[in-house]
Amino acid sequence: MSVIDLAASPSDLRALAEQSNAWPFEQAKAIVARLKKNPKDEVLFETGYGPSGLPHIGTFGEVARTTMVRHAFRVLTEDKIKTRLLAFSDDMDGLRKVPDNVPNKELLEQHLGKPLTKVPDPFGTHPSFGQHNNARLRAFLDQFGFDYEFASSTEYYTSGRFDAALLRMLERIEKVMAIMLPSLREERAASYSPFLPICPRTGLVLYVPVTAHDAKAGTISYEDPETKESVTVPVTGGRCKLQWKPDWAMRWYALGVDYEMAGKDLIDSVKLSGKICSALGGTPPEGFNYELFLDEKGQKISKSKGNGLTIDEWLRYASPESLSLFMYREPKAAKRLYFDVIPRNVDDYQQFLDGFRRQEARQQLQNPVWHIHSGKPPHADMPVTFQLLLTLVSSSNAENAETLWGFIGRYRPGVTPQTHPKLDAMVGYAINYYRDFVAPTKQFREPTDGERAALQDLRDALANMPANASAEDIQNVVYEIGRREPFLDMVRKGKDGRPGVSLDWFNMLYQVLLGQEKGPRFGSFVAVYGVQNAVNMIDGALARSS
Repeated sequence: MSVIDLAASPSDLRALAEQSNAWPFEQAKAIVARLKKNPKDEVLFETGYGPSGLPHIGTFGEVARTTMVRHAFRVLTEDKIKTRLLAFSDDMDGLRKVPDNVPNKELLEQHLGKPLTKVPDPFGTHPSFGQHNNARLRAFLDQFGFDYEFASSTEYYTSGRFDAALLRMLERIEKVMAIMLPSLREERAASYSPFLPICPRTGLVLYVPVTAHDAKAGTISYEDPETKESVTVPVTGGRCKLQWKPDWAMRWYALGVDYEMAGKDLIDSVKLSGKICSALGGTPPEGFNYELFLDEKGQKISKSKGNGLTIDEWLRYASPESLSLFMYREPKAAKRLYFDVIPRNVDDYQQFLDGFRRQEARQQLQNPVWHIHSGKPPHADMPVTFQLLLTLVSSSNAENAETLWGFIGRYRPGVTPQTHPKLDAMVGYAINYYRDFVAPTKQFREPTDGERAALQDLRDALANMPANASAEDIQNVVYEIGRREPFLDMVRKGKDGRPGVSLDWFNMLYQVLLGQEKGPRFGSFVAVYGVQNAVNMIDGALARSS
């Protein structure tokens, strides 16, 4: 079955999807099974966002992954059941601390404890800090073309959309407390209430003991911590909000959420919220717990700390598709989310795309690009790799696109920025990446006497090759020159049965010639860079170390 067949045959595609073990299909199958028990006309997917800090890649990852599951579900149901994706912002939460990565921190300090949508925007672009961060999130999701609806906790609470669910929570307060109290420390359990009143006097979200619950009146009472007066407020209309675990459960119940994933650190919270949702009379959503993203030190990334990569930073150095690939891969495995993961994901995305059209239909459904592009991957047309571009910039100190395009045009005649706009974008990414991460760490290694002799032999061999030598011919010459001690590989034999060549030979070339640890296939690099340029580079390295 070809790609065209897949697009034209929803039933055939569904049959293949039912046999696929790609993780989005596995998740979607759980939703299909859920519907068999409780049929409904619409399936609601949800993602949550806490706008206490600027949006980070982890937030995007949750939307991207949920979108992949949603598309897999549509395939499994032949798109006969309506679906929606709700990106929900908890912007009614109180601001507990000032994030490290914002301006005008003193402004925020004056409003600690207030709902995020009542805290002034330190950037000065929106009516509130919550709305600023919501706008940043939406702008990014829109840039990726996600099909979603944005929802504000403040709007849902104040408009009355949650009123019925809040009253149900009040009616069943004893069941909710029985679920929550065992999970709390003794000191907190003594004064815990799922309801947090919004102080009519100060506007603060109050974490105070609730002295009375009146389900019939729909109110709670508490003692004002400053005036010591007894205050009674309705739980409806935005006069109260819920603590976050009951809040999560209430939302699942009120909206009928069918699917929501969460980080591994929230496993216990998901279980508690699921029990509360059931106590309210709802059915907890399907979902799974993904592993956390780590920064370069192995620490969990945090919106408030601003560690790890930001959304804008990834897009300065790589394509959106490479980021989507990073999110697709092994969602249940902890992964470092730092600058050094970018080149691999850029080139791996291209390899998956290159291989897609040659695959059988069953294999295509296992290919990440099928899920990244919702079943319609574009045609692959990338003549060079990102790693090769980085090496070209490094070898020529070419920090401008024109110089790089000169190399590319000679290597692939007819390939121009106009014919290959995605490659043109990648040229820009490579230059940015080189300037920020490669150039500051370049350190040339001195060759040993044996390595100098090998480099001289390689220089002479390249000098005798024609200027238009193919990458394969160049690679064969480089391989033969490296077939000597200490670079022999006695385990991996060459095609002729003789000892092979270890990676140490190729690593040495990059360390001595380019001042970097690794690089692309050396023959491909020389073919693009130019044989004479490579000879000159070796001459320079030999002179530098003489």
